[in-house]
Amino acid sequence: MVRAIGRQVLAALDFTGDQILLLVASAGYIVRGRVGLRRVLRQMAITGTDSLPIVTTTLFLVGMAWGWHTATYMVRFGAADYFGGGTALAIARELGPALCGVVVAARVGSAFAAELGTMTVTEQVDALRALAVSPVRHLVLPRLIACVTVLPILTIVADASGLLGAFFLSTHFGVSSGAYISSIQQLLDPIDLYGGIAKTIVFGLIIALVGCRQGLRATGGAAGVGRATVSAVVLSIVLIYAANFILTAAIFGA
Repeated sequence: MVRAIGRQVLAALDFTGDQILLLVASAGYIVRGRVGLRRVLRQMAITGTDSLPIVTTTLFLVGMAWGWHTATYMVRFGAADYFGGGTALAIARELGPALCGVVVAARVGSAFAAELGTMTVTEQVDALRALAVSPVRHLVLPRLIACVTVLPILTIVADASGLLGAFFLSTHFGVSSGAYISSIQQLLDPIDLYGGIAKTIVFGLIIALVGCRQGLRATGGAAGVGRATVSAVVLSIVLIYAANFILTAAIFGA
């Protein structure tokens, strides 16, 4: 038992150390201005444009489900005038950022791990090193910048989609459109929206670093790439939820 616990502790320390090294190396290239703009734009298209349909659809359906359950009870207890504001707070603070991060982690983080894992097991990463090309600058940095840049934008669109979905269902259960909109204006402060968007910057770092790290550490051929992809998604989602709790306490705790 002690040996098994020790292995897990060492693996966690190894994982944490790799994340820090990748982040520091990427920051160094950014400071020195050694950023490949074309590669960054390509990754931004993959991360943002290609993820937009699934993100908006997911939050729209979640907003509809939220409106179905919440509006029923709020109308029953005479609190329909507060439904819009409460929905906006929940989506802007928690549902929008967290679900957007999870969806992007499942779609983009797995793609990062699979692509870099395939390059690692087929020795393409070693070939880059032999040509004096840094894998961090060539492979990790564009994905990191793309995730950090695009995820806040996706979250804004996701928030709007979730509010729209809740609006459609709430009007069906007796919440007037005027009360819905005025409640949002009264209860939603800019800090609620900005705080949720700030969370996604950390989520973007998590998705890019975990996906790239798992891919670069892949071994064992096709089976190793599969394991790296699965572990990248699982670790990213767990870390996103953990970071979401910590950031919620830090931003909205007061």
